[in-house]
Order: sequence, then structure tokens, then C-alpha cells
Amino acid sequence: MAPHASSHTLNAQRRLSDAEHEALLWLFAGRFDRLQPAMKKRELLNLGIPPGAPMKTAFRCLGRAAKARLKRDEMAGAIRQVVACPADHERDPVFGELAAALRKAPERGAVFRERPAPAPYREWGRDLDEKSRQQMDNACRLPVAVAGALMPDAHMGYGLPIGGVLAVKNAVIPYAVGMDIACRMKLTVLDMPVSAIRGEEGRLRKAIKEETRFGVGARFRRPKNHAVMDRDWSVSPVTARCKDKAWSQLGSSGSGNHFVEFGTLTLENDDLGLAAGVYVALLSHSGSRGTGGNIAQHYSKLAMRLHPELPKELRHLAWFGLDTEPGQEYWQAMELMGRYAAANHELIHRDIAKALHVKVLLDIENHHNFAWQERHFGEEVVVHRKGATPAGEGVVGIIPGSMATPGYVARGKGKPQAMNSASHGAGRKMSRTATKNSFTWSEAKKFLAAHDVVLISAGLDEVPMGYKDIETVMSAQRDLVEIVARFDPKLVKMAPAGERRED
Repeated sequence: MAPHASSHTLNAQRRLSDAEHEALLWLFAGRFDRLQPAMKKRELLNLGIPPGAPMKTAFRCLGRAAKARLKRDEMAGAIRQVVACPADHERDPVFGELAAALRKAPERGAVFRERPAPAPYREWGRDLDEKSRQQMDNACRLPVAVAGALMPDAHMGYGLPIGGVLAVKNAVIPYAVGMDIACRMKLTVLDMPVSAIRGEEGRLRKAIKEETRFGVGARFRRPKNHAVMDRDWSVSPVTARCKDKAWSQLGSSGSGNHFVEFGTLTLENDDLGLAAGVYVALLSHSGSRGTGGNIAQHYSKLAMRLHPELPKELRHLAWFGLDTEPGQEYWQAMELMGRYAAANHELIHRDIAKALHVKVLLDIENHHNFAWQERHFGEEVVVHRKGATPAGEGVVGIIPGSMATPGYVARGKGKPQAMNSASHGAGRKMSRTATKNSFTWSEAKKFLAAHDVVLISAGLDEVPMGYKDIETVMSAQRDLVEIVARFDPKLVKMAPAGERRED
């Protein structure tokens, strides 16, 4: 093509989009240095622009944005605002057309077609609330649903209930994974006498205080090092943007029901490479921190934007096909958060053991709030375990109680109907608000004292009385797991009262 050809000649040879035409006008005006590179379709999808008419409109608006000399990050910021609330931006001179297109998009979306018959699911436990059952009923209406299971610790969550297991075909559902992606348990048996829990309580307190951090936004002034930070963090625009934050929070514990605690592990029989006896153990529960939350929010909103046809009760179950770009991006980001959460626990346990100058005798860990590609019912499926523990045959995991009730090391039995799953804890019997309104610290302290537990810090919404009875939960899943050992908490630290929740 001749370098002196006019834009009119170019349009005669091939019909250009408005965005391309605007860009060429800038080029021929001798302003190539001010020309902003066009955003790719994938970037617009990640910003929440659905395919079809809104996508075409977005490209036209990008042409206007380039003419208005907006920088790339300014374009992205403006689009985020328009996606968040289209009605507020319809008069915008650059992105008003996009706002109008987005408001019309749901009316032009595909019609929701649920399964001819709901996917089957089975539940464990006798005291499951109706809201959890209703959420599982809804999940099993999805066209991608294959089967479900409801664990005995189940209680209401976003989309899928916490304690819910859902298998789907060739898809992944961000809200069925959960907000705290790859939330995790880790237990370490330490080579120290049981008498040290009380006799050296000051040292143990100091080790927890210095080697981890609690609370929303908690981070280290001098970030810790781990090989997970050398992995590819460009798998998603969210992970790329949040890498520095993730690094600063590496080894921290978060808020809500996350904890680090010392206790005793009672092993009735020789197992796990240890002789029968009572040991000192360190137990932690936390996940992927702020970065995991940012990923969950970003991709949950995007999935809902791409599925405007879903009825209100199913909006939080919007999915990505695994063969789509957003689906692959989310999957890779989720996998990265699994490694990141594991690194958090590794550092907490390693550094506490190092600070106490003790050897590690045993490490056990598992995570929940994740999706796995597995084979069940004779086909390849994606299994979401939102607040559920993997319990394949012979797989060892940890099922905690509360800050003052036992937790258990359990070995899975590989129950097919549960898709090799078990509960991830005792589960709440009361909401956080109801717990705070129903109990006082005076009552909680009496409960803690009766169970020989010293609490360093926590919120009133985490007191044991707000949780289900762990013994009842374990009894309800005897066909899912066998108990190997009992953990009794003795020195517990959680985020201080008043912290916002992020799990």
C-alpha cells in the first residue's frame, strides 16, 4: 500500500472500523507518538465488556478516546467505571455510547435454559439449613451441572453454599470456588515437650506475633522470600497488577476465621510416621489474602456480565467455559493462588519452628475453596469444593472445630457420591451478626477457660458458641473419612476484634 494513500482510499479497499479510522487520522496528522495502542478483545472482556454489540461499541469508543489523547490506563479506568454503573455515564462524550450499549445488552442476551431435570445431589448431616439446600438446588439447575454434594458443615454462602461440592462439565464458576481462593489448613508436629505450651507460653506468643501478621491489609515491611514469587504472575491482569501486594503479604494470616494456634495432637495408634502419643502441634488456617480476593471479585463480576440471561437467584453461579480466554485466565490465576496460599503457610510454619529452635516431625496440609479437574461418574468433570476438604481414598486432611473445640486429622475413604469430599470444619450454626448479638465476651471466656484455651486475640463473631458441634459433624461423615488423630487448641490467635472480614 502506498505511503501517501489517503484514508478515503484505504476505506475504498477495505471497510475500516471507526476505531481504525480514527487511529489512521491520527497517524496521517503526524501524531504517531501520541497514538495509543488499541486494546485487545481479551482486555475488554476482562474489563467486563461482553461480546457482540457492546464489544463493537467499545472499539468505536476507544477510537474517540485515542483522539481525546487518553492514555491506556485512563481508557481502562473509564471503561471500569462505565461497566460498574452504565446509567451514570450515558452522557459521557467518549464512552456514552458504550454505556447505552451495556444497558441494552441484558435485554438482548441469550435465554437461560436450565437442565431438563436438576442434577442429582446428596447431603450429609441432619441439621442443614434450608437456605443451603436452596442454594444447592439452584446450582443443580445450571446447564453445566453434573452432580452435587452437601457436607455436614454446610451453611449459606454466595452462589454455592459453604460446604457445597459441585461437579460441572467443561466450566469453572468463580463464586463456587469462593472469595478466598485456595483457603488452606496446615498442621506441623513439633519436637518439643507438651509442657512447653504453658511453661513457655511467652515464647510461643512471641513467635506467632513476630512471624505472621493478622488483619485486612496486613503485610510485612520487609517482604519475605519464596520461590512462588518467581512464577509467572502475568497469567492474568489481576495477578500482574497485584504481584507487589501479594509479595508484601506473603506469610501473613488475614482476618475473619483465619488463625494460627498451638495445641496438642493426640495419636491413639502408630500412624503418619509417628508413634502413638501426645505431641505439640501448630495449626494454621488462611488463604490467598488480598490478591485472591481481587481475583475472585474481578472474575465473578466478569462471569455475571457474560451471563446476563441468568435469573437473579443464579447470578452468583455464572461460569466460564474452560475453552474460553476468560476461563483459562481465571483457571491459571486460581492455580497460582493455590501455590501462593501454600507458600504463606510454609513460611508461617517454617519461621515459627525456626524461631523456637525446634525440629519438624510431621507436616500435613490441604486446601478448600478450589476447583479440580477429576473423573467422576464415568466422565471428566470440574469439581468445585467450596469449604469442603478433598477426601479421596487414603488422602489425609485436617478438619478443624473452633477456637476451643477439637479438630481432627482424617483419612479419606473416597466416597463416590461425595466426589471424594468431606467437611472443611465444624461450620457455622449462627451468622456472624447473630453470634455477636447473642453472646458476650464474659460467656466466651468461661467457655475458653473450661476447655483450657488461652486466646491471644479474636473477634466476638468467632466465639465457639457460633459454630456447630464438631462431634456431630464428624459423626455425620463417618462414611467419608476415618479419624486418625485429635487436635486440641491451647493458644489461639486470630485477627483482633473490629477487623473487617476478607474470607
